[in-house]
Amino acid sequence: MSDKLFDIKNDRRLSVYLYRMGFGLWLLYILLGAHFLHKFIIYRTHCAVMCAFFMVFGLSASMYYDYYHNHGEFEQKKKWLLISYLLLAGVIYFLILKDKPFSFNLF
Repeated sequence: MSDKLFDIKNDRRLSVYLYRMGFGLWLLYILLGAHFLHKFIIYRTHCAVMCAFFMVFGLSASMYYDYYHNHGEFEQKKKWLLISYLLLAGVIYFLILKDKPFSFNLF
């Protein structure tokens, strides 16, 4: 079954699996807001970031397939990919990196 899973040029399954994992994490994000799971609320932000990560990379893999097989859909998804990468970068910055200093000094 997984013999050509990473051949995203000719097989859509990896993008579908990434979308499903992102959707599952979105459902988990909603569930973690419930009162009976209050002790796990610290993981809610992590779920949101991972959901966005999997959804964006699922779209990227889907676009790679569409570039070769459905060029019209590829052109339509191009703008949404840029918007989703900008949103993901904003979410990561404001939720994770906002209050932490960032330095380019490697040594």
